[in-house]
Amino acid sequence: MEIKHISHLKEIHNCKLFGLMPNKEEIYSFDLVNKNGMKVQIINYGATVTSIQIPLDGKLVDVVLGFDNLEAYLESYNLPSAPYFGTTVGRYAGRIHNATFSLDDKKFQLDGNNNGNTLHGGVMGFGRKAWSVVNPTSGENPSITFALLSDHLDENFPGEMTVYLTYTLTEENELKLEYKATSTEDTIINLTHHSYFNLDGHDGNVLEQQMFIKSAKMLETNSDNIPTGNFTDLTNHDFDFRTSKNCPFPIDNSFVVNSKTEIVAQLLSLKNNLRMNVYTDQPSVHIYVGGNCFGKLKGKENVDYNAQSGICFETQNFPDAPNHAHFPNAVLKKGEEYTQKTLYKFESLN
Repeated sequence: MEIKHISHLKEIHNCKLFGLMPNKEEIYSFDLVNKNGMKVQIINYGATVTSIQIPLDGKLVDVVLGFDNLEAYLESYNLPSAPYFGTTVGRYAGRIHNATFSLDDKKFQLDGNNNGNTLHGGVMGFGRKAWSVVNPTSGENPSITFALLSDHLDENFPGEMTVYLTYTLTEENELKLEYKATSTEDTIINLTHHSYFNLDGHDGNVLEQQMFIKSAKMLETNSDNIPTGNFTDLTNHDFDFRTSKNCPFPIDNSFVVNSKTEIVAQLLSLKNNLRMNVYTDQPSVHIYVGGNCFGKLKGKENVDYNAQSGICFETQNFPDAPNHAHFPNAVLKKGEEYTQKTLYKFESLN
């Protein structure tokens, strides 16, 4: 794949300058638009989705939280708990216990950026990096691929890692995410997408929207939200969403899923008659609403966000999998390829 230099980005259709990094590097936004009028805006800072606009009743409804400018995204990482709006999380999504793991008989000490544990790849994870741009396409099923080269011992993870993430907007109103990665040394990896969805619009409240998760068990966690290695049976549990019910608050839990072809999760707005179906080839979907993420935060279009403004469907491997032998494999071997596929499909019920 050819990586476009910044000087070439101005030639790309539906591309515009979004802001400047502290080192004066230019960050651009890119629009994917399908024939139905659905529009997805993505910036190459963190390969971050800033907007998903769905045509409903003659108007566009923006169904993800975000900011209007790059400065706000940069400043959000200075908050006591960063929201990670719409970003690409890596090298390892979720928490790693005591910020350590062992691989090939060697112990790696990471940054304990969350109560002594590593969260979402450490202090300078993939969401805080400027990605390169590869192979933008227009016409039917428009797509754009972002590329990142993560140095050996970046945030103290071993191996020089090359990552590609392709976003495709299909004519069926699907946003498809396809990740690929290789490493020069054995390493660990767990990538995910961190949009906060709100099908009533990003200025709404998610607690009246209904959620379905095709999961019979979730990961048991301790008080720091670190997996214990055990599983919680969801039969007769408040978090059994095999029958749809209203979004809970708060929630910060990993649900075990195992279908590569069927819907693993679903969000439904009765107000807008809009449904989002989630598909993935990953073993879990981590559901997050609120927690201690932010009290009140000024979002795009001057909207005040709060802890109930959005819900995350983070499709991924299990948090802390490198420290649990019976969890799904999180090791990427030198010379092998990591892949991950996730799809968010939006359907109007009118």
